[in-house]
Amino acid sequence: MTARTDVAVVGAGILGLSTAYAALQQGLSVTVYDPSPPGSGQSAGQSRLFRHVHDDPRLVAMAIESRALWRAWESDFGTELVADHGAVALGPEVPRRLELLAEFPDLAVRRIDADEVAARVPLLAEYDGPAMLDEAGGAIRTRAAITALVERLRDDIVVDHVLSLRPTATGAVEVRTGTGRHEHGHALVCAGRGTQALARSAGVSIPLEHSATLRITFATRMGPPPQLSTLQDSSGAFGESGVYGSPYPGNDHYAVGVGAHASAGEDGGLTDPSELAAIADRTTEYVAHALPGLDPAPVDFVHCWVTELPWAADAIAAWETPGASFLAGHNLFKHAPALGRSLVQSVIDGKLADGLSPQARLGR
Repeated sequence: MTARTDVAVVGAGILGLSTAYAALQQGLSVTVYDPSPPGSGQSAGQSRLFRHVHDDPRLVAMAIESRALWRAWESDFGTELVADHGAVALGPEVPRRLELLAEFPDLAVRRIDADEVAARVPLLAEYDGPAMLDEAGGAIRTRAAITALVERLRDDIVVDHVLSLRPTATGAVEVRTGTGRHEHGHALVCAGRGTQALARSAGVSIPLEHSATLRITFATRMGPPPQLSTLQDSSGAFGESGVYGSPYPGNDHYAVGVGAHASAGEDGGLTDPSELAAIADRTTEYVAHALPGLDPAPVDFVHCWVTELPWAADAIAAWETPGASFLAGHNLFKHAPALGRSLVQSVIDGKLADGLSPQARLGR
């Protein structure tokens, strides 16, 4: 059976759903393909960090655009999507990051002292090093976002896996799934770990590097604090660098990751599964040392595949082939509204935005 819509979106994570919603907002018909429940892959979990801080000013600008869209979605969906408690960053990179962000005078970012660190992250042990606050940052309510987008797209989501994409003689793209053959005006592939294989089947080589990581959730000891910022700790003061933490809705739980990855082989499988257990041990040790406001007994785990481009941890790029576009990168959740809008605009314009091409090295 052939079912034609203007756009096929492959992947129902936050990026795919954001892209599909942007297509609807532009008056395009859309079909979303994914064999798994929406938001269950690399978008899993209760919380993500929204931050404006990036080493590439172009990503700062994208974060500003996305933050405005998150606010518009909150009004549209009638629910909180980014908690308004701010994002705290610790460590020696703070002065350089503040200097970079000074290029964006409308951003409310500033250095903060030990007292404000304690007020913003009351779970944290005493800390008196460099620190900054991104006032418009905070915790993304991931389940609220996924739920709201799925509600708007419910009739457009197809539970099936995509095997191949192929341009047709009529200028459409053929999408072959597990149970059918379909034609669409264009395909936008936002399939996370699955993007590389689908691109390869269409003759496109994407240099993704695969690994896995995990976040562990801990309960607060003394009940939920009224204010609780997200945390990026690159200080090394508590034995780890590259730590991130984000509160659940209600501030009664906090998800923490130490930023370490378990390596994967060329086939995409884990090289040594015990690496994940070692990362979990490091995470609980960090919490016991750095976050005395948390009960160090894990409550929940989120294990997640990581897909990184080789030029930077925050790198993002898109590849084009006739009838299809493939977007890849890491740390995409915060940028999903802007990226989705840009991908849909590329369908309307007939070409990708220059900043998304691999040659642009976005995120470097």
